[in-house]
Formats: sequence, C-alpha cells, structure tokens
Amino acid sequence: MAMAAISPESQMNQRTWPCKSDGGPRFTAISFIGKGKHGSKNDNPRLTNNPTINNFQINPKNQDFADFSQLPDDVLLKIAANFTLPNLRAASQVCKSWCDGLRPLREAMLFLKNGKRFKHGRGGVKPDLNKALESFLKGAALGSTLAMVDAGLVYWEMGRKEQGIAFYRKAAALGDPAGQCNLGICLLQANPPDSEEAIKWLYKASVAGYVRAQYQLALCLHKNRGPSRNLREAVTWFLKAAEGGYVRAMYNIAMRYSVGEGLVQSHKLARKWMKRAADRGHSKAQFEHGLSLFSEGNMKKAVVYLELATRAGETAADHVKYVILQEMSTSCRDRAMLLADNWRPLPSSSR
Repeated sequence: MAMAAISPESQMNQRTWPCKSDGGPRFTAISFIGKGKHGSKNDNPRLTNNPTINNFQINPKNQDFADFSQLPDDVLLKIAANFTLPNLRAASQVCKSWCDGLRPLREAMLFLKNGKRFKHGRGGVKPDLNKALESFLKGAALGSTLAMVDAGLVYWEMGRKEQGIAFYRKAAALGDPAGQCNLGICLLQANPPDSEEAIKWLYKASVAGYVRAQYQLALCLHKNRGPSRNLREAVTWFLKAAEGGYVRAMYNIAMRYSVGEGLVQSHKLARKWMKRAADRGHSKAQFEHGLSLFSEGNMKKAVVYLELATRAGETAADHVKYVILQEMSTSCRDRAMLLADNWRPLPSSSR
C-alpha cells in the first residue's frame, strides 16, 4: 500500500498548547473526544475513526488522569505505534508534548516511505530488497508497527521466515491488525500448524475490521482448523469480509448462497455476489457469472465475462465461449470483444 508523501517537520503546521510547567492554562481535554458547541461529538475523521484513540476515554471526575499532555512518551508511542501518517500528523497537533513525543514515529514514516520505494522500484530507483529491508528495520526500531509488518514481509520473501514471524509478533502485540493477520497465517503454515494460536490472532484482527483476517478466520472455521467446526460463524465472517470489499469472500459467499450452506438458499443473492466478485476481477466468478448470463440468454454479456475468465487462465471458459460465438453474428462478436478489451476491474480491498 503506497504511503502519502511526508513533508519535512519544519514545514508542518503545528499547533501547540502550553504544558502545565509553562505557567499557562493547563491542557486537560482533547477536542476530538469532547462535545462541540451544539452538543454533538466533535468528529475529526483522522482521529475518531482510529480504535486506539476511541478506546482511550477519560473519566472527567478523575482529574489525576485528565491531562493527556502528561502521558509518558513510551506510553504515547505504544498507543500510536500503528498510526498512519495522517493520524500521526493530526495527533502531533494536539499539544506540544505529543508533538515532541511522536517525533520518532514521524521519522519512522520517512523510513517506511523510503523502504517502499526500494521494494517496488518507485521514485526513480531500482527494486532492491536489501535496501528496502534496511529502511523498514530503521522504521521498526523507531516503534512503527507498519514498518515492522513490512520488514516481516521482506524477511518472508527472502526465505528468512523465523525473522519475519518475529516482526509480525512484535506488530501483533502492539495491536496492528496486519501483523496479527500475517502472524495467524504463518502459524497455520507452520509444521506442525498451530491452529489454536492462529485463530486467536486472526480473531483479534477480524474484530478490528481487517477483511483479509475475516476471510482467513472464516476459512479456518469452515475447514475445522480450530477447536471445532462452526459453519454459522464461518459464514458470518465470510459475509463481513465480502461486505468489506474482499473479493475472495464475495465469491465464497456467492457459493454459500447458491447451495444453501450456512445460509438460506437464494439464487438472487448468489447472483448478486457472484457479479460483484466478477466485476472486481475474480476469474472463477467471471466464469460462473458468464455461465449464468448464458443460461438467461444474454449471449453478448456472457461472452464478455467468459472472455475475461479465459484471459485470467480459466481454460474451461474458453470452450463455452467458443460454442456461444458460433451462434453470434460477426458484429456482435466484435462488440463483445471490444467490451472485454475495454473492461477494467472495480476497486476492491486487498487487506
């Protein structure tokens, strides 16, 4: 996932408030948690949507814990370890002590950005996994779980799996959903697999809304890789992942609706989810949706989806497409191929 560019700290538009030791007014509240002048919550989407901040609530009756500016730096860094750059920028504007305390994580974002440049060959540099890893490790040392996860990924790609898992564990322990998900998947692939611990971490990431973890958790529950097989709960997580934009889950939930496994059978809902998966590039869904359109008599659209499936490697789709093309005029064939050539997948979630 590409990171937004970070501006030099000297160019950051920082607001500061005097700390208690300054002799000025004491900073005792954060505007994004309190209420606005009309009585509604003051929503700053860059902060209020972050579960770490939302869970950090204050009892106004207890003044000993009402001064956020007095948080120790090590506590603040743990709370903000999985913040993205926009969240870090916003949190750095809360008060001067936060701005100072979060400086290591802002610096980590620079290393994270640089690592991604070398990993993917962006910004005029050639791909270099070693340089990418070096940058990610520097970001991880500064406390960023985002850098820890990327360091783990590079180690995994290099075949140094134990070191990769170690970084996933660090990120997972600090509440990073991507780290928790990757750790869970690694534990499932271990020899022997540790399904119980894997499901524990996948569940944590799933509850946090990480759709890839929701899909993996559903697979575990469906395939009886946990303490017990729970088809109903598996389908619940498949549906959550599908609604969150995860294409594989869309295809899976379409199949569940089609056969009535864990859900009330519904060909209408099966078709809806199959089309959603097909429109986002799932090759098997494109094949299935093409067959559905063919059975309904919609030859031109059927050919489009079957052609897309064929191009993605579904060889069986090519045979069906060939049969349909024999029944179509030349102009209809050309139109269908043009539609396939100009087709672009709809956006989906890969996380």
